[in-house]
Amino acid sequence: MLTASKLLPELHFLTSRSSGPGGQNVNKVNSKVTLRFHIKQSEILSDSEREILLTKLASRLTTEGELLLSVQEHRSQLANKEGAILKLDQLLKKAFTKPKARK
Repeated sequence: MLTASKLLPELHFLTSRSSGPGGQNVNKVNSKVTLRFHIKQSEILSDSEREILLTKLASRLTTEGELLLSVQEHRSQLANKEGAILKLDQLLKKAFTKPKARK
């Protein structure tokens, strides 16, 4: 099963100022994390995995085939980065789950 930890070398993280809670700290610290994963250019994914992700995640992709996930739930940049990886893991699990056969 494909997980975010296998894709880690191809993931890019950008940080920016979060608009969430944090008091005075919110104006000084870049705690929002945006995960970028370019599905079309991935060397880790097989052709079949790439096609599955491109079709199932089509509404979440840019026109270049790049998946963007932003997390700003926590005050800590590290916690937001871990949250983004967890969110990607959940998306991958959902995309690769086979639907149950209807009877």
